[in-house]
Amino acid sequence: MTLPQATAEVDDTLHRQQQEEAHARIASATSILALGNVTSRILGLAREMVLTFFFGASVLVDAFQVATIVIRAVYDLLIGGHVNGAFVPVLSEIVTLQGKKELWRVVSILISLTFTTLAVLTLLIYLFAPQIVDVTAGGASTETRQIATNLLRFTSPALIFMGLFAVLSGTLYALKQFTFPAFAGAIFNGAIVLLTVVFTPRYQVSFVSPQTFLSTLDYLSPLHIVRPSDGIVVVAVGWLVGAFAQMAVQMIDLRKAKLRFTIHWKHPALNSILLLYAPVMLSLIMDTLIIRPFSYNLASQTGEGSIAYMNWATTLIQFPQGLVATAISIAILPTLASQAVLLDDTQRAFKETLGLGLRLTTTLIIPATLGLFVLGHPIIEMLFEHGAFTAKDTAITLDALNLYLIGLPFAAIDLLLVYAFYARKDTLTPTLIGIFSLLVYVITAILLLPHFGLFSLMIADSIKHIVHAVISAVILHRRVGGFSHQRLLPNAIKTLIAGIAMSIVALIITPFITQAIGSYGIIREAIIMGIIGAISGSVFVFVALVLGIEELRWLITLIRKRLHRA
Repeated sequence: MTLPQATAEVDDTLHRQQQEEAHARIASATSILALGNVTSRILGLAREMVLTFFFGASVLVDAFQVATIVIRAVYDLLIGGHVNGAFVPVLSEIVTLQGKKELWRVVSILISLTFTTLAVLTLLIYLFAPQIVDVTAGGASTETRQIATNLLRFTSPALIFMGLFAVLSGTLYALKQFTFPAFAGAIFNGAIVLLTVVFTPRYQVSFVSPQTFLSTLDYLSPLHIVRPSDGIVVVAVGWLVGAFAQMAVQMIDLRKAKLRFTIHWKHPALNSILLLYAPVMLSLIMDTLIIRPFSYNLASQTGEGSIAYMNWATTLIQFPQGLVATAISIAILPTLASQAVLLDDTQRAFKETLGLGLRLTTTLIIPATLGLFVLGHPIIEMLFEHGAFTAKDTAITLDALNLYLIGLPFAAIDLLLVYAFYARKDTLTPTLIGIFSLLVYVITAILLLPHFGLFSLMIADSIKHIVHAVISAVILHRRVGGFSHQRLLPNAIKTLIAGIAMSIVALIITPFITQAIGSYGIIREAIIMGIIGAISGSVFVFVALVLGIEELRWLITLIRKRLHRA
């Protein structure tokens, strides 16, 4: 063996060791983020179950959704959205090169700036709440808009808490502390569920005369179980408390941080963050100020409860999206960012890490999508069809869910591709792709509305994700010199085959298990879903291992190692 060959072999061995270590770190971070997302999504589903049980598909729920979406829209526009792509890399660089003292200085500036800006915006939202609601849900009834206006004014201070949470959680990510940011969503949803369950029943009024409740209240079920409009305020209180709690808990890991309010806002780090975030804000402006109001306005014109149906279906979609795509993307971003600046013309490490992320995402999101499609009806029945939520509501929500599922795999893959652009310090390209895909969404929804009504929004959303993912993949493929040797297509085909086998088994066993156990009652429904999920999931794992899906085998090995260490 010649000296160059020996050197190349040593370099290759070192590269494999570094990649294995990097992949192990990614897996560890992903597990924490995934667990946090699972907990958050479960409590998010519980939140929606509580809403549906107490209020059904009603004016009150529509008003609550309109009010809270305004707060979320402003938050996403100014500091939420893809803030990690601009925020975390800059803070990581500061703590690595200049130490924590400088980090606390920069974070103090960010906290002060965020608090001041959002406090002013909160006041403006309070003053112009009626106009904002009219723009967001102009097609809704007068009653819906009035209730939404009051709820918007009440919940507007949550914007401040959410903004401060973003700064604090971003700081913890920069310090490679994932636990409290990962479980913030669970804290937020848990507060809503707890307060709603404890206090809303006090507003129950049963068996009143039709003349009474039709003139003064919302009729929400055949049993005459009704809630006055004040009942939804309890949910709003939970929303406000949850926003504060998720912010406050971040201070546990930052209790020794030297943070203070300051009016000196000049710092080079702010310029770096702004330069990276400015392109992202362009797409967020379209999404929050145009697309979301457009979607809610269009949905409100298709009938009462349409906004609620759209949000219930979205809640189910967000469960696998958060568990798979968000967890993997956030976990992989720091590693991709460090590999993107390596002096390696072939970008070998970057492509291998990105390839791992894409294969993991595909291996997990395809069975999740097929599972939701096959078991969507019993899942919606189990989660939502209680109290004021009827079988008709289940059918409409199911149709919306199935149409959203078309775009789910593309959305999951696309998020990872977007983070790959961010790791290369390119926020402009995904922003331009995003703007184009949003235009596709608007045009498609308008053209299909006369034919499909509410469902035109779900179809347009799936087309949007497909367009964005395909364009992102093509551009990134060219810039990194291809994804050769990453086994992306074979992995996707094998996963699809295993997913189809899983779905067939689920379809076959569902009626037998349902008949044997009986589907009446949420506990029995949960048992049925658990048994079907365990059996069909085992089929997927078996077929996937037979087909040789290495990513699944790798995940199982990592889980075994972690359990052995525990």
